[in-house]
Amino acid sequence: MNIIWWLLIGAAAGWLSGQIMKGRGFGVLGNIVVGIVGAIIGGWLFGLLNVSAGEGVIGSLVTALVGAIVLLGVVGLVKKGA
Repeated sequence: MNIIWWLLIGAAAGWLSGQIMKGRGFGVLGNIVVGIVGAIIGGWLFGLLNVSAGEGVIGSLVTALVGAIVLLGVVGLVKKGA
């Protein structure tokens, strides 16, 4: 059951970050990948800053969303520089 939550939260975080950063999503698979990688980045960043987004689904979604936005921001900067 946990893997289903990972996929759903990843898809939601990926879609939301795409809406915020680009104005569109990345398709189902792209949203899931961006969201899951964003969750890893967000967890790392929040741990570094000693910050908590809360417990449960909402906390996980916020963490993944922040990480996905950071991921897309860095990718955008790298694309502009290349």
